[in-house]
Amino acid sequence: MTPIVPITYLTTILFDHGAVRQLPAELKALGLSRPLLVTDRGVAAAGIAGRVLELIPGSNDLPRFEDTPSNPTEAATRQALALYRQGKCDGVIAVGGGSSMDLAKAVALLATHPEPLAQYAMSAGGAPKITAAVAPVVAIPTTAGTGSEVGRGALITLEDGRKLGIVSPHLIPKRAICDPELTLGLPPGLTAATGMDALTHCIETFLSPRINPPADAIALDGAERAIAWIERATKEGSHREARWNMMMASMEGAMAFQKGLGAVHGMSHPLGARKDMSLHHGTLNAVILPAVLRFNTGHVGDKYTRLRRVLGLAPDADLAAFIEDLNARLGLPPSLGAMGVKPEMIPELAEQAVFDHSTPTNPRPVDRMAYEMLYRAALG
Repeated sequence: MTPIVPITYLTTILFDHGAVRQLPAELKALGLSRPLLVTDRGVAAAGIAGRVLELIPGSNDLPRFEDTPSNPTEAATRQALALYRQGKCDGVIAVGGGSSMDLAKAVALLATHPEPLAQYAMSAGGAPKITAAVAPVVAIPTTAGTGSEVGRGALITLEDGRKLGIVSPHLIPKRAICDPELTLGLPPGLTAATGMDALTHCIETFLSPRINPPADAIALDGAERAIAWIERATKEGSHREARWNMMMASMEGAMAFQKGLGAVHGMSHPLGARKDMSLHHGTLNAVILPAVLRFNTGHVGDKYTRLRRVLGLAPDADLAAFIEDLNARLGLPPSLGAMGVKPEMIPELAEQAVFDHSTPTNPRPVDRMAYEMLYRAALG
């Protein structure tokens, strides 16, 4: 096999088929001898977490937290933190999707910083409270969607029901080990949903009004890869090139969204935090994206023209309609209504969306009334 050359950008990234086999050497380089494994029951049941642990000498003695919820919570963070302390751990290995990686970041934060977690939220001005003392995290993604392995943030639902972003450069994992082989068994529905999450990250961060040409270039490359390979990866789950490119698109989306996201995420975060529903973040983004693209028309300069070019569309193509058609081909829901969202939920959701940390970087200003309109448009 060709040697895997590390990418050093934001953090150290090992990216290729078989990269996970480098884990023991990377743990040694970081000086970690007793990491806590954070994963979820699905990844554990699929045997992926076990495959990772088998690579580590003496892994039978390592503590494991396998109860990461689909939307990570403060309660789960405390449970995992208790295991970390009981096991006298010195770092965290996250194996799974964005939920496991975000939970691992929250554990690493509270392992070295005092509670409560809410004080570190971006919306509360908590970033300066997060220091370099955060415990080391090694992130091993098993989906191609969130890109949390190179992200500086974690989304955690607090005890009071708020879903808050905790953001700091100190939360970026010390190592990202991206092995597309770990995604080969991902079911079609989850492949599609996570893939659309990656595409949404690339599109939203490109449309963010902040000036960051390097991030724009990365976002456009990620969007081009995602559009070229998402349908192949969904229909042919064992296609290695498709899986490689979707994992790269996912990672690029997160590299770029240091620039900020927008109203799609402002809307999806309150929905993902609801305790009366279990809604997948990537699916929400896919369903909401067309409404926000229509809303932002006329407020993005020439960026829609540049997006059409990268996506291989005609100069006059309707971007929103293109995403709707893509969602349909991927078998994703056509609307929020089809996902069980009710009209009576909209006022509360809109109120929460206004205060989401993604709202300020939408290219068109969004207030509560605008969010209510967008939720109704996405409701179907």
